[in-house]
Amino acid sequence: MSDPDLHFYFDPVCPFAWMTSKWVRTVARQKAYEVEWRFISLRLLNSHLDYDTHFPPEYDESHTSGLKLLRVAARVRREHGPGPIGTFYETLGQETFERDVVPGGTAAAVHRGVRQLAETALAACDLPASYADALEDETWDAVIQAETDVALTLTGKDVGTPILHFEPPTGTALFGPVISRLPSDEEAVELWDHVVALSRFPGFAELKRSLRERPQLPSFGVSTGEVGKQEDWHGGSRRQKK
Repeated sequence: MSDPDLHFYFDPVCPFAWMTSKWVRTVARQKAYEVEWRFISLRLLNSHLDYDTHFPPEYDESHTSGLKLLRVAARVRREHGPGPIGTFYETLGQETFERDVVPGGTAAAVHRGVRQLAETALAACDLPASYADALEDETWDAVIQAETDVALTLTGKDVGTPILHFEPPTGTALFGPVISRLPSDEEAVELWDHVVALSRFPGFAELKRSLRERPQLPSFGVSTGEVGKQEDWHGGSRRQKK
């Protein structure tokens, strides 16, 4: 098997990672790119922070849910290799973000029910529902932490999700792009080409603004064709900083 064209590091509870993944899948279909889906945990990434003072109230349970779902993904990968992870993640995203409105938008996985999400994603991969027992198995955290650490060695530590490693193993990795709207097929390829061009310039480090639209996702109450309310996601997460 040839090396993938992209390593995509995701946390399944991040709505912006999900939106970026939809864009990447659109491009992959058109360019016949191969994507390997890898793990990064927001809960482990922020383990040094006090959630009560740094984040909105729903973030602790939401990020913990993401870690639990990654435990199941880690078990799937150990048993079956990386092949099923794309379907596993895609199913989680569809069930989490593409259904009805969720209070707060970002805590969608908690609202849906983490066990149910895991079992639905496993069924989509034709895998046993018993793999969902890994949700509460902390022994998988070492695997997820190690992969999170790999992602951070590629980008530095002041990042979030998703992280995209272009043309691995020697290509550049970037946090983002963070997008709130899904581009058309034509726009998706154009955006991809621009982002890859940036990644290929050795001196490029950052383009950023903290103003974001709420993503075009049913869980946020923003339909396709609508523009979500613009908010200042300071630090990438609307931190409280009490």
